[in-house]
Amino acid sequence: MIEKKGALIAMSGGVDSSVAAYFMKKNGYYCEGTTMRLYRNEDIGRCNFRSCCSQRDIDDASEVAFQLDMPYEVLDFTMDFREKIMEKFIRIYESGGTPNPCIDCNRYMKFDKLLQFAHEKNLYYVVTGHYARIEQDRTSGRYLLKKALDDTKDQSYALYTMTQNQLAHTMFPLGSLRKQEVRELADELDFVNARKHDSQDICFVPQGDYTKFMEEYTGKHYPPGDFLDQMGNIVGQHMGAVRYTLGQRKGLGLAMGEPVYVCGKSMEENTVTVGPESALYSKAFIAEDMNWIAFEELDKPMRFRGKTRYRQQEQWATVSPLGKGQVRVEFDTPQRAITPGQALVLYDEDVVVGGGTILEVLS
Repeated sequence: MIEKKGALIAMSGGVDSSVAAYFMKKNGYYCEGTTMRLYRNEDIGRCNFRSCCSQRDIDDASEVAFQLDMPYEVLDFTMDFREKIMEKFIRIYESGGTPNPCIDCNRYMKFDKLLQFAHEKNLYYVVTGHYARIEQDRTSGRYLLKKALDDTKDQSYALYTMTQNQLAHTMFPLGSLRKQEVRELADELDFVNARKHDSQDICFVPQGDYTKFMEEYTGKHYPPGDFLDQMGNIVGQHMGAVRYTLGQRKGLGLAMGEPVYVCGKSMEENTVTVGPESALYSKAFIAEDMNWIAFEELDKPMRFRGKTRYRQQEQWATVSPLGKGQVRVEFDTPQRAITPGQALVLYDEDVVVGGGTILEVLS
């Protein structure tokens, strides 16, 4: 029988998950800590201490677990991570999209593999240091995912794939706290990672050089090709279409008399189209693989606020069901650089209604 006062703490080695573990212990839960080994630094040809899941992070997590008198172990999910996250990351870039591996890691690793492991250990909850909140709606009985109270740290955008079962068995102890409060408490507790920097990079792409990672991982070389203007004229040479994302301005190396931005790519022809910033704006797109949290299914057009990037402010949109997990989204006003592969997340005030993956931007 699964013990409801038992919790598996997902410990990244950072300050947030460490303080989350402290709160669970303080509130009387039996806790066990774990860190997922998702890759080995030598596998990606780097040694980087500012990404999560490195050996240093494992050492830090282990020390905090010891300080909290909590059993701790490392789980090796390297094969699953390669298949579900790293190889998908490469496929999306090679197809012309821009992936979001942190969302996939939450989906396939933290709240899938870890929850399975927790239940095997007869532990009811998986606990992480995410800044978000989970509440159960008294009327419908559904579990709701809500924004963190600290809107500067809110991570609900990256959690939209969570299912009802996962939400029922997950706790986010930091959802009502501000980051400064968390650091101050870690200092008081004398945690080894109290002043550790937050990870900035995609964990397996240190320094953000994702093309170098892809070439080393696949053994491929992504060849140069033509920059085109919006009329199809060649205006320069690029260094490989996978290196460029919609909306990019820096690093193009083009002198065209005015600022230009990446506004399109053809992976088949290995071309990158550039144009003025005005060419980046669009209103309508198709999203797929929708996951609804606030209700079971969308059965009619509805109005929500939505965003297509983590740091974007939500904007009003009409969302219409298309069937087979797809929706048509039309913003009231044009939005900048809506990009296939990125996530659409929909909100009703501070509640995450649901979300999906951007498939196609409509003219």
